[in-house]
Amino acid sequence: MSLARVRVAIAQLNLTVGDLRGNSRHLLAAAQQAVAAGAKIMLTPELSLTGYPPEDLLLRPSFFKLCETVMQQFAADTADLDLHIVIGHPVRHEGLRFNAASVVYRGQVLGTYHKHDLPNYDVFDEQRYFTPDNRPFVFEVDSIRFGLNICEDTWYPYAPEAATAAGAQVLLVPNASPFHMNKQSVRLDVVRQRVKETGLNIVYANQVGGQDELVFDGGSFAVNDLGQVTHQLPVFVESISTLDVAKETDGRIHILKTELPDVLSPVAQVYQALVLGVRDYVNKNGFPSAIIGLSGGVDSALTLAIAVDALGKDRVRAVMMPSPYTADISWLDSREMVDLLGVRYDELPIVACMKSFEDTLSHLFQGLKEDATEENLQARIRGTLLMALSNKTGAIVLTTGNKSEMATGYCTLYGDMAGGFAVIKDIFKTLVYDLCHHRNSLGHVIPERILTRAPSAELRPNQLDQDSLPPYAALDEILSRYMENDESVEDIIAAGFEPKDVKQAVRLLRINEYKRRQAPIGIRVTHRAFGRDWRYPITSRFNDLEDISK
Repeated sequence: MSLARVRVAIAQLNLTVGDLRGNSRHLLAAAQQAVAAGAKIMLTPELSLTGYPPEDLLLRPSFFKLCETVMQQFAADTADLDLHIVIGHPVRHEGLRFNAASVVYRGQVLGTYHKHDLPNYDVFDEQRYFTPDNRPFVFEVDSIRFGLNICEDTWYPYAPEAATAAGAQVLLVPNASPFHMNKQSVRLDVVRQRVKETGLNIVYANQVGGQDELVFDGGSFAVNDLGQVTHQLPVFVESISTLDVAKETDGRIHILKTELPDVLSPVAQVYQALVLGVRDYVNKNGFPSAIIGLSGGVDSALTLAIAVDALGKDRVRAVMMPSPYTADISWLDSREMVDLLGVRYDELPIVACMKSFEDTLSHLFQGLKEDATEENLQARIRGTLLMALSNKTGAIVLTTGNKSEMATGYCTLYGDMAGGFAVIKDIFKTLVYDLCHHRNSLGHVIPERILTRAPSAELRPNQLDQDSLPPYAALDEILSRYMENDESVEDIIAAGFEPKDVKQAVRLLRINEYKRRQAPIGIRVTHRAFGRDWRYPITSRFNDLEDISK
């Protein structure tokens, strides 16, 4: 028989950066749901009032002023609730800014904790905005003592140990931990290590939803004092779940275990991340619909399937823009796919546009042989047509380039790179195929021939991607080792890859940085994506190919 039990609600919420009043209403609705479920405490994500990450909004005094106003109103709105609400918000005090979490109870702020460990790597830049603090905060509910840490605090021993020393028995951790492949297992390993060191029970509430390049997967969880996972919330969806913390007659404080859900495969997680990222970027930015240039190839097929799953068929439009080099099977496969999905479909042949460009430039190109210039004109005509439709309808153009293409520059600036959001920008070509097969396992929407024919840009007769690039199986592994894991050229060659393939991949990666800087932002699913993670200079004379080429 337990001496005491405290029910804790984990509010895994999809919040919007800068929408303080909207977020406050969302938090209030969650609090009312938590009370109805019998909870005495509700834990919300990191910076739940503002959404995460607010970035340079944190440099504006007016932003903090509104935060203070909305916090006061939120406290007043929850004054009648018998619920301790852990709400994340920024604090400005004596010229310093803090990443904070406060406990609000019956209209009053019982106390505030300031984050100690400020991440400044990968996508994080918190040292630009916040000052660290080292003071623990512990509060008591029904004879059980709860401490607060915030996200990164649990990745290091100091803050959990400080909470333990202050008397905490359960650690409540608001988080805004973005998704990348294998991230959930890393989080669990870190939290188990903190439990092993302190003996604390830890409750981890993570944000869910898309925010520009980032997707937050949720997957909130709890680990008891024995290091056992007792609760696991679903990934990529909002969820409010409760758990019970018990105080036993022998003095032990622990979280009671419940049945855990099935774990999604890594490919299924990536697909859900892409769907959520598209849905939130389009909806939170107020776009009525999306447009995709359909080619009959695997990349545009995957992008179209994701868009329909994210937005519904009535908000997605596919446009086929054939040239003289477009194969008949590309037309046929595109028509089959749009029939399967039920989206609006238009065909805009670009032959006349090509002729007009050729005539206009003919006197300037006289005596010069045809090369990639003419190929790129086709891509730029298509980009112009898609952007014209976007301007006219307000729909956003979703680009279809993958990570292999972005890395090697196998894409056209102001052509197939033109658009508002790059859905598969962080997806290597080999993973593109895995995602297509996964989507078809849920319901057949991608024609089989798209998955079996050799990839081609179809910008000249009989063109294949592998005429210009190493085989994708080798290329993707080389790129992953070099740009994601920072392996040296020598080590990659020593691992068994063809020296010519390694040198070509690294050279193309190096010389195409200027293109990537002008690409639309896209969804991050790896720990090293182009954009926030990858910060290489465009103008640079460093060349790690020089030594091995001599």
